[in-house]
Amino acid sequence: MDFKIDGNSVVIFLKGRIDSLNAAATENEIFSVLNGNADKNPVIDADGLEYISSAGLRIVLRIKKAYPAVKLVNVNSDVYEIFDMTGFTEMMDIQKAYRRISVEGCEVIGRGANGKVYRINDDTIVKVYLNPDCLEDIRRERDLAKKAFVLGIPTAISYDIARVDDSYGTVFELLDAKSLAKLIDENPDKINYYVDMYVDLLKKIHSTVVKDGDMPDMRQVAISWANFDKDYLPKEAGEKLVKLVEAVPQDNHMMHGDYHVKNVMVQSGEALLIDMDTLCVGNPIFELGSMFNAYKGFSVLDKTVSKAFLGIDNDVAVKVWEKSLEKYVGGNEEKIAEAEKKAKIVGYMRLLRRSIRRSGSGGEDLTKYIEFYKKELTELVSSVDSLLI
Repeated sequence: MDFKIDGNSVVIFLKGRIDSLNAAATENEIFSVLNGNADKNPVIDADGLEYISSAGLRIVLRIKKAYPAVKLVNVNSDVYEIFDMTGFTEMMDIQKAYRRISVEGCEVIGRGANGKVYRINDDTIVKVYLNPDCLEDIRRERDLAKKAFVLGIPTAISYDIARVDDSYGTVFELLDAKSLAKLIDENPDKINYYVDMYVDLLKKIHSTVVKDGDMPDMRQVAISWANFDKDYLPKEAGEKLVKLVEAVPQDNHMMHGDYHVKNVMVQSGEALLIDMDTLCVGNPIFELGSMFNAYKGFSVLDKTVSKAFLGIDNDVAVKVWEKSLEKYVGGNEEKIAEAEKKAKIVGYMRLLRRSIRRSGSGGEDLTKYIEFYKKELTELVSSVDSLLI
């Protein structure tokens, strides 16, 4: 065995076998380290442990009794099965080791604020998180996806968590599935068919009621955006923006939160949601604002962004947005134009905050974007009395 001090934890590394021949010596070494670092949180890293006998299990039991907060991590499948069969997994924190996956040379089929989605092979995709300390985020996303699936939303189901370089990824099985973005790019003549599929799924999501507290409330997030932007807009425009957002009623209908053609996969003719860490509840205008950004807002001053972000040309992205909005809202051109204006307010409200917070970091100058969004928002909020559609 070996050990190291890692912040507030003392980590003990076990290797090889623990059986009746070396159990006593191993126990003495472990307790010598633990007792000498009694102010640290005890962690046993079993990455190198190949086998543990009943004598070894008794050591773990005594450690648990002396140090109730102890946890075992990186336990391989064979050793984990021993702990599971003997009931140890029910009485203490034992974490199974994650298999390793390489994404080198793999196609990026989606990307968002928290990570990228790679196709590993014809059967498998993996969402790799940008933040290495992301296990809690992964568990949260899997929990949200499970809730959506139980409510009848067709989702890609994660069946594993894997190590990817220095971070972690969620693994999904999607047999021969392609993103809507790729399908539209490959079959531009079928854009109406794919938009129909896309909007039908969106309407299904928005018609689904979520139990109180099960998903984040986008209305509260949007209010925080408006309050942030208020100080950067003319006084009257800023105050009206806040009032417009606050006037949107509380709504427990589901939203995806980042609904675009790279986050919808098609498998055997069925549309499936992926990248579900943004699942939330709220009024549809907040979803439409996010969609407007994906297709028009992000690329308003740089038309090359659409290809880099969505994998489709800017003119195609605009078509997807316009056709989607028309199918979703229905009605005449005036109603559709009014809906886009309100979606634009929500979208630019988010982009103004984002640009201000990012400006100057890493040498990035976003002044022209900030001034553009301020000008647009000032004009737009003066022309509406409500954000409802």
